Amino acid sequence: MSQLLLVEDDVAIRTALVRALSERGHGVRTAATGMAGLQEAVEKVPDLVVLDLGLPDIDGCTLLTMLRAVSKVPVIVATARDDESEIVRALDAGADDYVVKPFAADHLDARIRAVLRRVSPGGDAGLVLRVGELLIDVPAHSATLAGRPLDLTRKEFDLLVHLAARPGVVVSKRELMAEVWRQPYGGADKTVDVHLSWLRRKLGETADAPRYLHSVRGVGVKLVDPG
Repeated sequence: MSQLLLVEDDVAIRTALVRALSERGHGVRTAATGMAGLQEAVEKVPDLVVLDLGLPDIDGCTLLTMLRAVSKVPVIVATARDDESEIVRALDAGADDYVVKPFAADHLDARIRAVLRRVSPGGDAGLVLRVGELLIDVPAHSATLAGRPLDLTRKEFDLLVHLAARPGVVVSKRELMAEVWRQPYGGADKTVDVHLSWLRRKLGETADAPRYLHSVRGVGVKLVDPG
């Protein structure tokens, strides 16, 4: 049974989600304020946090930044804010996924299970990938470029691994959403573009001057050996 922390100030929503998620096999603890949620996350160490952004004491993205400073617990933002700038801000602050209210309980449950699958130990033990001067040690969750360590988030690392496992092959954004984010229904999501932009920055390149990551308009993206 996964142990979840729900940070939500609306009593009705909180009660409904606790009931729905409990019925789907999750253990659920709750917090009605951001600071109480931060304390709960640090002290109880849940498997995943479901976080509302509109909290009474602190902005949810600010809380997420504080949480990321002390914990790598996966976080799904569940909020009524649906504009793209808020989505990008939450992802930039460290969210693993973003769900807009209102949503069905089954939808949120599917997102939770998808994120938990991504952070669980997988079958990649012993796998080391090399593309040019890029070296990726999958079980160690580390990557270097020309011997320089890359500071990647978990999702950036997963995205890099998926592309490096098929060098030179154009991978569609739909496939990346399905395989990296486990969300085949999220084809219109900007998540892939945002993470590719962050990954390019850390590889020392841009979309206009690519070296490793090359976009193919209308098709997808590929990772190549620049040499």
